[in-house]
Amino acid sequence: MNQTDTQNIHAQLKRIQRPSLIIGVVGLLLSIGGAILNPAQFWQSYLLAYLFWLEIALGCLGVVMLHHLVGGRWGFAIRRLMETGAMMLPVMAVLFIPLLLALTTLYSWTDSEHVAQSELLQHKSTYLNLLFFLVRAVLYFVVWVGIAYLLNRWSLEQDRTGEPNLTTRMRRLSGIGMILYVITATFAAYDWMMSLEPEWFSSIYGVLFIVGQVLAALALAVIGLRLFSKHSSIDEVAGSSWVNHFNDLGNFILGFVMIWAYISFSQFLIIWAANLPEEAVWYFHRSQGGWQWVGIFLILFHFALPFLLLLSRFIKRSIALLSILAVLIFFVRLVDLFWLIMPAFYPNGIHIHWLNIAVPIALGGGWIALFVRQLARKPLLPLHNPHLQEIVKSEQKEFVSP
Repeated sequence: MNQTDTQNIHAQLKRIQRPSLIIGVVGLLLSIGGAILNPAQFWQSYLLAYLFWLEIALGCLGVVMLHHLVGGRWGFAIRRLMETGAMMLPVMAVLFIPLLLALTTLYSWTDSEHVAQSELLQHKSTYLNLLFFLVRAVLYFVVWVGIAYLLNRWSLEQDRTGEPNLTTRMRRLSGIGMILYVITATFAAYDWMMSLEPEWFSSIYGVLFIVGQVLAALALAVIGLRLFSKHSSIDEVAGSSWVNHFNDLGNFILGFVMIWAYISFSQFLIIWAANLPEEAVWYFHRSQGGWQWVGIFLILFHFALPFLLLLSRFIKRSIALLSILAVLIFFVRLVDLFWLIMPAFYPNGIHIHWLNIAVPIALGGGWIALFVRQLARKPLLPLHNPHLQEIVKSEQKEFVSP
């Protein structure tokens, strides 16, 4: 990518930053007003918004580690986007601190009287207690931020020095990091989402959270790559045709959409077959009072529609159509988290509050502004990757083949 194109993209990124900040400030002011009027609802909405933007950052970390492990052209053009998204994790660690003020409001297991009335919660008290909860949260962020920082640092160092051994170092860290990422993200889902209804448990609940993270990160990659693809000189670096990158990302999204549907249905089928009251009640709350319509919406727009559309190679290779689908995935990810979280507070019927929109906008405006600021300070492609020439040759071979 030549210097002119780089400057143009950086200028475009900076033009995104100011509107994002303005939108974030407006959302923040509305959220502050809502917090004054209805503190309980504010903290519920804050948890929803926080987990939505956290899952994007965690998804970016997972995708960049996956690319370091398996290689391939699909991750080359989006690697800097994913590294930058992963570097939003320190910000998310700071934004986790306000939630500490609301633990007793959000989590019933923090109420000693409620625990005393439940024999099941008494058995879980060794795990579900404030001190251990805080220790685990600190551990999660140490692992996530540490891995993201090292991968980002070594990647930028390779840009400066061209040292090929850094590729091996990043791959080795990603091997260990992927194991730690799956474990910590799984337990984070147990702690911050599943324990909202502490009597209920599902061993594959964390997998749903991880798959959602990857889908959100891939949606971000599609939107970001669309910005890059407007500049033709990316073809000189990333291969003969950037359309191939969109096709690869479309295939990945299709795969993870199917995994999400499979895991979701498997969880439902296992709980339905077991027919245990303490497990079935979770789905009972989400199948009445209007919550069932949210579930139907997710079946249609989180699985059926993306699945059918992504079967088409034309759509996967269309920048405009795939970008629209990526925006849809962002929206349905928020709806999915809404369906997972909010029935814990409103089990008798659906409850939609304007803070559920204002708070995600407030956090999102700041998230996007900081993301763009970091991205604009970096080279947009990892130019000294030792496998770059292999990627380019494979692209050219595919391009000229009949």
